[in-house]
This record gives sequence, C-alpha cells and structure tokens, in this order.
Amino acid sequence: MWWILWLLAALLALFCTLDVWYYLRAVVVVLQAWFQKPVWDITGEQCVSGRVLPHDIDMCHMNNARYLRECDFARFSLYTRNGVFKATRALGATMVVGATTIRYRRALCIGEGFELRSRIVTWDDKSFFLEQRFVSTKDGLVCAVMFCKQNVIRVSPDKILQFLCKRKIESPEYPDELKHWISFITASSQALRAECGLDEKNK
Repeated sequence: MWWILWLLAALLALFCTLDVWYYLRAVVVVLQAWFQKPVWDITGEQCVSGRVLPHDIDMCHMNNARYLRECDFARFSLYTRNGVFKATRALGATMVVGATTIRYRRALCIGEGFELRSRIVTWDDKSFFLEQRFVSTKDGLVCAVMFCKQNVIRVSPDKILQFLCKRKIESPEYPDELKHWISFITASSQALRAECGLDEKNK
C-alpha cells in the first residue's frame, strides 16, 4: 500500500516541477512524424491538423501562448520528416529558437479546426528562417502567421543541408516581410549590446 502512496507523491512532484504534458506530446509528435511520408524538399510545406480544445482557451478562444506551443510541435514534426533532426544529431549540433514574432489576424474559437502549415523559407550562415501559418478549416482564412529564427549551434545550416542533400544548396531569396523582420531583430540586438556595453568590450 505504501508504494502506491510513494508513486502518487512522485507523480505529484513530477507534474508540479515539469511540464509533463509538453514532453509527452513532443514524444508522440516525433513518433508520428517518423512513420509519416518524408518531406524531401527542404523548403517544402508540412501541414498538421489541430482543433481548439477546452484546455487551449481563455475567453472562448485560443490563448495567445498556445499558438507558440503548437508551433513548437509542428517544427518538431517538420524537422523529423525533412531529416534536419537526423542531420543535427549526426553532426553533433543543436538548435535553439533565436527569435519569433507572431501576428494574430482572427481568433480561433473553441472547437474550431485549423491547419498549421510550416516551411523553411531560407537560411543564412547561422540560422534557418521559418514561416508557420494557422489556417482555419472553416473558411480557409489565415488566422495567425509566425516567423521563427532557428539558430544552429556548432555547425551551419549549410553543413546540415549538405549532409542531407550530398551537395551545396543555395538559399532562396528573402521575402520582403522577412527582410524587414530580420532588420528589426538585428537593430534590437545592436541596441541591447550597446546598452550593456558589449560593443565597447569587444573593441
């Protein structure tokens, strides 16, 4: 009987200290993607379906933070299907999100279905740049759109793509809206470095 109490106490401690559902869902998403058809085109779009559930909402529509969470899982699926996760592991690299921005155009309401369409738009010597769109299945409206800068640590995106494609791949042109966003985050980074005196220290 005591072991049941210890188990319940351990589970309580686990759920109080970790976002257990996040990790469980991440495992399920990657396993599902593993058995799905690969995305051979590195800039190809992947579409995953979802629905706004009661635990996603505040005031009867999807909570703003839930959009970012859904984008996390969609990227996990995309990187599994297009081989980027496999390449980063093989090359000893890791990836972290360097910046995101999201524009909310119309609320997704409780019970409403949506498609989350993710694609790698382009890349530079340090990062992949992705676009992710929430498209309502009710009327096809793009309800939200997000840009994500995915930083690659210890290798370059070019090395990852050469590993996958066995040849050098030229990065696509930057759309105008992405250029503006990159200019914004670059200016923000420079301002923060100057504020902290980092530019002076590096001279």
